[in-house]
Amino acid sequence: MTEDEIAYERRSSAPVIAPVRPRKLAKVPFVELAEGRLQGVVSSGSDVSRVYVSSITAGDHGLSCTTNNNRPCGGLGAARPCNHIGALIDAAVAQYGLDRVTRYLKADLPEGEQDLRRGLHPTTAPRHSAEVFSSFLRHLAYLELPPAADPLPELQWFPAAGVVS
Repeated sequence: MTEDEIAYERRSSAPVIAPVRPRKLAKVPFVELAEGRLQGVVSSGSDVSRVYVSSITAGDHGLSCTTNNNRPCGGLGAARPCNHIGALIDAAVAQYGLDRVTRYLKADLPEGEQDLRRGLHPTTAPRHSAEVFSSFLRHLAYLELPPAADPLPELQWFPAAGVVS
């Protein structure tokens, strides 16, 4: 890491970071690195009213995947990621970049490896679906607000776009 990257991680405010590359929001509408997990919501390929709430914990790489109705994913094995986890990883790499996601999850990738799955040593994790889905719904609520220039009290800790301290 460069000195600028280290200093950025120690600041009390964060610059708005553009995605590394565009990603398809229809497949993975929500992805974030938060609460010691890579977590998000992945659309079902077979049922438009179903989504999967998936997460990977940092460090131990605990996998969790359930439906929005809190039913376990049938494709998730004890130490084998399901397709929803794979889609979550792909979306996170598109959003944040391979290096940042690898560093956050504390994964060990061999030199030159571009597939994050090869750096994981997955285990089964407790379900975090309620917390992840709640975060997703909170983000969706902002989309329903009418356009306005007034600040939102709960978002005042975010820096203004383009402002770097």
